[in-house]
Amino acid sequence: MKIIVPMAGMGKRMRPHTHTTAKPLLPIAGKPIVQRLVEDLAAVAGEAVEEVAFVTNPAFGKTVEDELVSIAEAIGAKGTIHYQETALGTAHAILCAQSALSGRVIVAFADTLFRAQLKLDKDCDGVIWVNKVEDPKPFGVVKLDDKGIITEFVEKPQTFISDLAIIGIYYFADGEYLRKEMQYLIDNDIKDKGEYQLTNAMENMKQKGARFKAGSVDVWMDCGNKNAMVDTNTKVLGFLKDDKNLVSKSLKSTNSVVIPPCFIGEDVTLTNSIVGPNVSIEMGASISGSVVKNSILRSNTRVQDCVLDNSMIGERAMVSGTALDVSMSDDSTFG
Repeated sequence: MKIIVPMAGMGKRMRPHTHTTAKPLLPIAGKPIVQRLVEDLAAVAGEAVEEVAFVTNPAFGKTVEDELVSIAEAIGAKGTIHYQETALGTAHAILCAQSALSGRVIVAFADTLFRAQLKLDKDCDGVIWVNKVEDPKPFGVVKLDDKGIITEFVEKPQTFISDLAIIGIYYFADGEYLRKEMQYLIDNDIKDKGEYQLTNAMENMKQKGARFKAGSVDVWMDCGNKNAMVDTNTKVLGFLKDDKNLVSKSLKSTNSVVIPPCFIGEDVTLTNSIVGPNVSIEMGASISGSVVKNSILRSNTRVQDCVLDNSMIGERAMVSGTALDVSMSDDSTFG
């Protein structure tokens, strides 16, 4: 089994945080999004994962690449780095990792997390995981027959076709077949909405007899913007609430209260403060005279005499003196 993780986007909706950190490496409950994704996929693959192929932007740099390779190695797989320099669509992104397109392949885009008992059904050519949404216009969607077989793929329909949105996780029984169909799109310049779309390649495969089934997830968690990140952090902390390692034993707490669930990293200092619920605080942060809930605080932040809610504070940032719902970049100051 191989896993391909397209993650070359620059994360513009997550700015200012993605000016300094690649979006898939932003933390959820103290662990990078892409690490949680890879670990979850490895847990449900049903067999050993031999390779995790990350499709990145060259601008991310060697430090990011080394961290990605380490994430793959931690699940016993080889990590490989592939580049997509220009955003030309989902099919183009996956094809950038064409050396990994052989045998059974899971493709998972690195801006979503899930909770599910995924089943890699071996009685079909692939499984496409979907979730019912209120507004399907921003998504690729599928139509199903009464046996759960996909009958149609439509990319970002502007009139109602279906409310079953593709969430960005796919299983293909034959990676080489997928590679050929995506290469066909590029060789013949077949685009949809101006890009080479994976849905078009899958539609071609279906027209030639491939059978795709729809899979469902219990919870689909988006990581596309600050509010979504904070909401996903809250949900993941809820799933992990019984983990006794969420709060580091090195926490220095004076006249303070931690309301679970919270993640608190190494060497965090709390003074005359209330933290939680649903707060993630990375290593070295210091909070004094404050109330913090439903927020993500990166490493070495300083919060003083403040009320924070629904906020995301960057590394080494300093905030004080007011009630805030805010997104602050690394090394910034407020108050």
